[in-house]
Amino acid sequence: MSAPSLNALTDAGNDGLAALRKAPGDAVLGLDFDGTLAPIVEDPAQARAHPGAAAALSRLAPLVGAIVIITGRPAAVAVDYGGLADLHGVVVLGQYGLERWEDGKLTTPEPPPGVAQVRAELPRLLAEAGAPEGTHVEDKGHALAVHTRRCAEPQAALDRLRDPLHALAERTGLRVEPGRFVLELRPPGVDKGVALRNFLDERARPGFPSAVLYAGDDLGDLAAYAAVEELRARGVPGVKICSGSTEVTALAERADLVVDGPAGVVDLLGRLAAALA
Repeated sequence: MSAPSLNALTDAGNDGLAALRKAPGDAVLGLDFDGTLAPIVEDPAQARAHPGAAAALSRLAPLVGAIVIITGRPAAVAVDYGGLADLHGVVVLGQYGLERWEDGKLTTPEPPPGVAQVRAELPRLLAEAGAPEGTHVEDKGHALAVHTRRCAEPQAALDRLRDPLHALAERTGLRVEPGRFVLELRPPGVDKGVALRNFLDERARPGFPSAVLYAGDDLGDLAAYAAVEELRARGVPGVKICSGSTEVTALAERADLVVDGPAGVVDLLGRLAAALA
């Protein structure tokens, strides 16, 4: 993996960084949470942001147009686990944009009925599918995620459950989002790309955004990468950062810069803050 720096591996990425440095007050920084600001752990309830994450975000927030954290977690959980409650200028879009935390206020809609149906049927389905020991269900309120990281053979367990979970999602009007040893059943029409586009649209004004940076680590972040690429096609410079791992390579293949996990992301954010200060 490349060392964190303010030089990208692609011309488009360097154009994005240059635009960000030129007009930081109109730039937007988008960040995933798990695997990007917080290390991946076996038990999602034990995840916490990298010790330097909140401080780096606090330094950057007054220097840029906006910082938005886009996560599949409930927004309140990301705020808690990230130590973000006292940060100003940071917006958290939880549940892939269904929830919003900003200035200490949380807004959240009612989940669609399919989520309650999945919640009721999932225990029986997992038992009938022979889900191995260590399979864990994370209830996010608006979605349910089935994790296999704690299984003896995580990938084999995920493969065993893939078809039954897809069938359940189709029957209940949800969709399946794959990730790092996880399959998440959630409402259709929401993803990190949609959340990022909507956030930018609501703040649109002449010259905004001057540049967009997005950092992620997992397959769900590809939608946000696609949004950055669409912005580039419309003349808005952008930078795609990958919080690298050996588990997911699809992002690294499309990134402008790959850093070494959450520690590398935090280091990069610190360097960016120093460059803009």
